[in-house]
Amino acid sequence: MAFEVTPIENSADLTRQPVSLALLFALAIAFFVFVTALSRIYHSQQHVLAVSSCDRGVADLNAGRYSAAVNEFRTALRYSPGNFDYELSLAEALLELKRADEAFEYLDSLRERQPDNGQVNLLLGRIAAASHKTDEALRFYHNAMYATWPSDQELRRRDTRIELIEYLLNADSKAQAQSELISLAASLNDQPNQQTRLGQLFLQAQDYERALAAFRLSMKSAHHNHADVAGAGVAAFELGRYPLAKQYLQAAVAADVHDEKSSAMLRITELVLQMDPFQRQISSTQRGKIVIQAFTVAGARLTSCSAEHDAPAPSSFQALVDKWTKIKPEITEHRLQKDPDLVEAAMELVFNIEHQTSSWCAAPTESDTALLLIARLHEGS
Repeated sequence: MAFEVTPIENSADLTRQPVSLALLFALAIAFFVFVTALSRIYHSQQHVLAVSSCDRGVADLNAGRYSAAVNEFRTALRYSPGNFDYELSLAEALLELKRADEAFEYLDSLRERQPDNGQVNLLLGRIAAASHKTDEALRFYHNAMYATWPSDQELRRRDTRIELIEYLLNADSKAQAQSELISLAASLNDQPNQQTRLGQLFLQAQDYERALAAFRLSMKSAHHNHADVAGAGVAAFELGRYPLAKQYLQAAVAADVHDEKSSAMLRITELVLQMDPFQRQISSTQRGKIVIQAFTVAGARLTSCSAEHDAPAPSSFQALVDKWTKIKPEITEHRLQKDPDLVEAAMELVFNIEHQTSSWCAAPTESDTALLLIARLHEGS
């Protein structure tokens, strides 16, 4: 049997094969490094372009150029899709342009990604507030208050609560505003500017006792200002503490002669103190003179009110005129000094006249306003 012998491969070929493989491997590595470098350069350029567009967008946003800001943030997102901060800034710019629906789409998505982000919840709260959705606004604002903020966390939470309070006051939700204000007060220190702002908000919420306390706390500092004494004057006035109101309002007018509100309120305060016949420690003679003055003011109110209307007066109004005319001859200093019941009857008629004419006649004079306040002061007494 014949055997066929296979020739042994050429030794040069055997040597060439590993070299070729090594060369191919080196070329592959070089190509990978080259591609990776290109990719890095590309992504680096994309990042630079995104950051540059974002920086221009922030500048536009801060300058109030909201349309330009929207374009810049959209450009930044083309270079860096899905970037949380860019989408948040875009939503803020859209919100400034009153494009709330578009802003909401971004913010709702961002809230799913970071439910405890303070700025996202704050902007959602503003959208709900603008749509008069009070329950939603409360929820988002509260989320923002207790959420995380990148810096100045306590300041941002406090500012968020103040923004919520201002929204509630504008929506005439005074009870809810008062509740938020009590929480705000607990978080503030004794710095005059903080207490002044707190007092002003309590005034708006018609919580005059706490407003007065805040203003008085601010006035303990040497750095308190005119707003404190003026605010304290308003609070004391609304609380019916007229001697105290006079003290503060006089100080406010002395500090600023152009403070017309304090000046007007001071005049009425002084009239209340002058025209109240039920004050303690006044003589019967002085009381009689005060009653005559009040009775005369009420009569003038009836006369001016009659002249304002061409149509016949309501029967209730005519009844007041008849009663005032009937009792008028008795309203003398001598009779009033001798008859305390006449004082009571005369002032009861005066108060009735002022109450009823306030809804049917033109704006009352300062003296009429003072009598209305005196009536309120002694209701139920």
